[in-house]
Amino acid sequence: MMTGPERFTGAEFITLIVHINMALYSTCFWIQNGVMPYLSKRLGMDTVMYGYLQTTFALIQLLGGPLFGRFGDLFGGRAALSLAYLSSSLTSLLMGLSTNVSLLFLSRVPSVFMHGMQAAQMVVTDLSSESGRAGALGKLGISYGVGMIIGSSAGGFLTSKFGDPVAAYVAAAGSVLNAIVVMKYIPEHTKSLTQEKKPEKTSSKSIFSLKKIFTLLSIPGAAEILAIKTIIGLPMGVFQSMFSVVAMDYFNLEAEYNGFLMAYIGVLQMIMQGLVVGWLTERLNEKTLLAWFILVISLVGLATALMNNVLQFCLTCIPMSLGISGFYLTTNSILTKIVSPADTGAMLGLNMAVHSLIRSLAPTIGGFLYQLYGYPSFGYLQFAVSLLVFFYVFKKISI
Repeated sequence: MMTGPERFTGAEFITLIVHINMALYSTCFWIQNGVMPYLSKRLGMDTVMYGYLQTTFALIQLLGGPLFGRFGDLFGGRAALSLAYLSSSLTSLLMGLSTNVSLLFLSRVPSVFMHGMQAAQMVVTDLSSESGRAGALGKLGISYGVGMIIGSSAGGFLTSKFGDPVAAYVAAAGSVLNAIVVMKYIPEHTKSLTQEKKPEKTSSKSIFSLKKIFTLLSIPGAAEILAIKTIIGLPMGVFQSMFSVVAMDYFNLEAEYNGFLMAYIGVLQMIMQGLVVGWLTERLNEKTLLAWFILVISLVGLATALMNNVLQFCLTCIPMSLGISGFYLTTNSILTKIVSPADTGAMLGLNMAVHSLIRSLAPTIGGFLYQLYGYPSFGYLQFAVSLLVFFYVFKKISI
């Protein structure tokens, strides 16, 4: 029987710890995410300024995503997870201390390395086989969904009963706890745990390497998948970035009830990512599934445009969760399989950069669309764009 630190070197145990980390990270993220619209409104921000705030956050994360991926490849899973959680803690702490709009914008700066999901995906990718990659990444959705349920509910409760600063401080404390768990139980490097020999060395030791980025983009299929993610993700990002405002202004939901709604979405994500999508990817070709997930996203956009109450939105969330979860999991799995094990972190960094680019553009676009045409414009945009991409992908896989 092993004792001491040797007990904590098994891939299964490390995977369990990463899932615990993910649940706590998600809890803290959704606590502070729930605080944001109410704090910004209290500080006098309108929907356009709120969109600028969301864009600032996304641009900062866009800068950090590729760097964070390379950091993980070079320094290992423990360092990547710790950096993500400490960045999350500092972001929440500064948000809680914000007493004016300028400080609230400043609180977004530490989020440059707040990439908890990316770090977890890096470790899970290191520890999983290619055949089980999509399922392993999907199971992170269960842990994330647990945190989303707890964080959304807790955020609404804490904001309603104690005020937004207290909620932000709770999120900061939880992130510090997460970093402590990582330092105690996650080994320095996880790439070598499932490989008979040491992972191949990368060509550059620089965290920021344009040559590495261009090399990854030149891999057949990589640029195409990233482009599809960007095109499909932008309309979805427009709606997601403005949903809290829609829930507050159009559905007239208070913070506590908005938290319950987000918890419901979290349950759906857990089911779809952890069970349904993983089951599908084990039985069907990923590229074929990708096309049908895009079609689901398109039809969900049309349904979103036509809904006019919370009950209809809750029903729409069922296919929405399936389409979005399936789309992101299949594209993530494809991207990590076309690179060498030594570069999975860098590829996930580029993947995260796409998400950040979407989040940087979507809030500003969403703010203007909401003011000029109302929330149905979000759904019509998603329907039209996704349908065109579906025809492109379907034609390509049919050849």
